[in-house]
Amino acid sequence: MEIYREVERSLIKKYRKPIWDRFIGGIKDYKLIQPGDKIAVCISGGKDSILLACCMQHLLKYTEIPFSLEFIAMDPGYNPENRQLLMSNCEMLHIPIHIFDTDIFNIVVKEEKSPCYLCARMRRGYLYRHAQDLGCNKIALGHHFDDVIETIVMSMFYGAEMRTMMPKLHSKNFPGMELIRPLYLVHEQDILAWKRYNGLQFLQCACRFTENAARNPGSAGKRAQVKALIASLRADNPQVDRNIFRSAQGVNLETLISWRCQNERHSFLDNYEK
Repeated sequence: MEIYREVERSLIKKYRKPIWDRFIGGIKDYKLIQPGDKIAVCISGGKDSILLACCMQHLLKYTEIPFSLEFIAMDPGYNPENRQLLMSNCEMLHIPIHIFDTDIFNIVVKEEKSPCYLCARMRRGYLYRHAQDLGCNKIALGHHFDDVIETIVMSMFYGAEMRTMMPKLHSKNFPGMELIRPLYLVHEQDILAWKRYNGLQFLQCACRFTENAARNPGSAGKRAQVKALIASLRADNPQVDRNIFRSAQGVNLETLISWRCQNERHSFLDNYEK
């Protein structure tokens, strides 16, 4: 059996419950795919985006919802070995990618304060534009459950606000375009298990900042620190990540000091005497 068929089979057999069912559950719960959609699946070359591509391809074969896919990969300045690994994996897994080049790494490497934030924003802009040129109305990214809860914690610790990574959102700069996250409910540990089970090797991030952090653990970014913190808390309470996620769905406005919605601020004092 060809490798890509074994990988596809593992999604609906061995990893049906932790990956496939959660993938389908996220799409249904958050209404991520509608009839007539043309979705650009964005592939970085890492484990998450490759898994997303495999899931979306399999879904397209068997769903009753009429939609179509494009697979796009942006090279932000990978070294030749990393680019070749991305291309080889896509070829092995029968993922028909459109690759386009940018110079993002050379730009963000000069940024001292928030290189990852700038890189992410620039990447997204290029992806939206390229997807739009292909006639797509949505882009799909490979963010997973752990990315979501890390974002919640980071927003409180470093942003002084309570916010989440949404399962879908409308683009502000590209009218008519929408971003979706079909792996929203899939846990990273299950993605890693799927990767190991199939003997697959993917890119990590391959940017200069990440390579430097790998050589100097003390220079790791805030997300890596939050990931380590959540892992340490999970060792004592296995439900801690699920509780963080549920807290973003169980917000009790009666116990909040203040909140805002669409740039309008509210305070508990507004109705305190009523």
